[in-house]
Amino acid sequence: MKLLALAAALTFVAGAAHAQTSAQKAESPANNDASKLGGYAPSAPLFSTGTTPPPGTQVVFVPSTQTPTEAFPPPAPKESYPVCKRGQFDGCRQRGGR
Repeated sequence: MKLLALAAALTFVAGAAHAQTSAQKAESPANNDASKLGGYAPSAPLFSTGTTPPPGTQVVFVPSTQTPTEAFPPPAPKESYPVCKRGQFDGCRQRGGR
């Protein structure tokens, strides 16, 4: 009898979870609204023409003229760096130890 009650409870929970995910899918934006979401999507098209070049087109690679320091400048130094706490490794100084 306990097994029957457990199975009924699992069926009820699974049905509620399925209804929730289908409601979320209905409210989620369509693919044509993806440009409004932001994030890691490129802000400009990959190619200057906006379309993929046809096969056989010669592709010219032009390397960047910036040095790594110019392309990725280091952050400005802080006035002081506190001693790191346990598990902290960033924005602090390590304790001198053996």
